[in-house]
Amino acid sequence: MKGRSAGQHISALMILMLVVLSCKKESELDKRNQTPKAVKLQVPGNFPVAYENMDNPLTAEGIELGRKLFFDVRLSGSNRISCASCHHQALAFSDGVALSNIGESGNMLDRHAPALFNLAWSRSGLFWDGGSKNLESQAFGPLTSPDEMHQDLLVLEDELKQVPEYVQLFQFVFGGGRGEIKSAMIAKALAQFQRTLISGGSKYDKYKRGESGTRLNKKEMEGMNLVKSKCQPCHAGELFTDNSYHNNGIDEVFPDTHEGVFQGRFRVTFQSADLGKFKTPSLRNVILTAPYMHDGRFNTIDQVLDHYQTGVKTSSTTDQLLYQNMGKPGVVLSQTERDAVLAFLFTLTDQEFITNKKHSNPNE
Repeated sequence: MKGRSAGQHISALMILMLVVLSCKKESELDKRNQTPKAVKLQVPGNFPVAYENMDNPLTAEGIELGRKLFFDVRLSGSNRISCASCHHQALAFSDGVALSNIGESGNMLDRHAPALFNLAWSRSGLFWDGGSKNLESQAFGPLTSPDEMHQDLLVLEDELKQVPEYVQLFQFVFGGGRGEIKSAMIAKALAQFQRTLISGGSKYDKYKRGESGTRLNKKEMEGMNLVKSKCQPCHAGELFTDNSYHNNGIDEVFPDTHEGVFQGRFRVTFQSADLGKFKTPSLRNVILTAPYMHDGRFNTIDQVLDHYQTGVKTSSTTDQLLYQNMGKPGVVLSQTERDAVLAFLFTLTDQEFITNKKHSNPNE
């Protein structure tokens, strides 16, 4: 009886081991068969169709990897600053200063850090002069700039390979060899996250979509109509930007110093008609994204309106859309109209966007 009992016990153990091994093999097979979950952008109902980069399709895991990287100080040479250091969610991913000097060199930058949102609709280049073609190429600018993150890309790859979680995430999202992490993958992940930074939940948006009975008051409605008549087509459509380049009359001359950063779009195209032209920022979240212009020279919205009313400087490329004062440069507004424009601009603030946990630091 004892022998039979022992035999039964051994048989039971063997069966259990076979079940465990079988489950393990099935689990490994399931894991191998898993693929990143494809994601479609959640486009607000009043927005145009978003641009999809077929070379970098969105996945839930790729977006999350990009979010982790966006907030990771390891992306800088000294492991001191991250992308988020100059792009704060509470300020619609701008930084609140005219020209930052928190980069690796400590030197003051020549241009103001732009706000980051609705980038999935930007097809005409990024940076103030359109110097990068898309988000994937844009990432290498700040990553490698001596005055910004000053990171050696090969060193960055090696650093991230020391983090088991990153090794697993990169392998799952992008495939490739085991433990392979390349700078191109880093840029793609960052781009995926940034494409999800969609701001379309302001009071204006809810009014446009007829949500929850949201209405604009009389002053806000007047301001909306004034913006449409006075500020378009530069601040066009539901995005409140044409994503193009204009000389808005803040300078008369455009020196070629500092690698031509003051020459605007001309620096990229070398077309004389582009001298002094810079990319049109969106009016969305404009109350949050002070200071203003490519060099942050205007601290307040009032200063911006002062410029457009009485401060437009003329040059051979000053945009003809600014000649609204009986053939002279300047946008004519009464004080009442100006107050209405300001009232409307406040309706473009998107509190949901700046508090959305999906865009926040995953480590907090």
